[in-house]
Amino acid sequence: MTAPVSPVFDRNARIGAGLTLLAASGFAAVSILTSVAMRYDVSLTTVLTWRYVLSAVVLVTWVGIRGQARRMPTREMLLWIGVGGGGQALMVYLALSSLAYISAGTLAFLFYTYPVWVTLVQALRGAERLDLRRGAALVLSFGGTAVMVGAPAMGDAAWRGVALALCAAVLYGLLIPAMQWMQKDWPVVVTSAWSKIGAALCFLVVSTGDQTFRFDMPGAAWGAIIALTLWSTVLPSLFFLMGLMRLGPVRTAIVSTVEPFLTALLGAVVLSQPLTLRTLVGGAAIVAAVIVLQVKRTRVA
Repeated sequence: MTAPVSPVFDRNARIGAGLTLLAASGFAAVSILTSVAMRYDVSLTTVLTWRYVLSAVVLVTWVGIRGQARRMPTREMLLWIGVGGGGQALMVYLALSSLAYISAGTLAFLFYTYPVWVTLVQALRGAERLDLRRGAALVLSFGGTAVMVGAPAMGDAAWRGVALALCAAVLYGLLIPAMQWMQKDWPVVVTSAWSKIGAALCFLVVSTGDQTFRFDMPGAAWGAIIALTLWSTVLPSLFFLMGLMRLGPVRTAIVSTVEPFLTALLGAVVLSQPLTLRTLVGGAAIVAAVIVLQVKRTRVA
């Protein structure tokens, strides 16, 4: 006879799902808040510079207050600044640059192909076997991408946006195994702080180099950047980890698949961007691919 589910477990699961949804809503708003800030004649590099400078300040302060500061060897610190921060900066810049050509919803779904690219990278490294389940996920993901971007009448500009979004997803697929290797036993908040410092330095160099960096921005632009920093960068990381501890990796990943749909809805509501049937159908196939990758067969007694 099956044992009854503990009420405590049910409560933890509900809390975990709620926290994971909060994290997804924060991550889903990245492209929306970036677009809102750029409406006030603020360059993308300026928005991203302030996002990562402020995030680094918050995380370093958090590390100091919680007493989690540990001396990291110079080589590992530079890896996190260069690979973690620099790689993250390039990935974010590619993804958000695509907003000049495609909608936030299309970007979200295309970027969400990154679990598939992680699977390919792991298979090529020999770390994971490319079995039937992973093969089906690849077919679903590429099929969903083809549905969204396969319109014969798609212009050059739209194709440029698709290429930027997919390049960002591929880069993230390469970064995730690299960051897993670099993480070792360091606290996540410490490595996150170093990577945010690295990203902030990258964007600071670019924005000052092209002379677009600004302090004098309208209050609405500052509001969007602060929301981007707190709600879409720092807090989602915290919410995600808290949800992960309660749900476990599989259920957390499945709940997180709501993120691209939230981005598409926010884009339609806040930015009045079209939410087409092609985008929804293709996006659903990509989300299905992510779920197939996460759900493993379990032996039932």
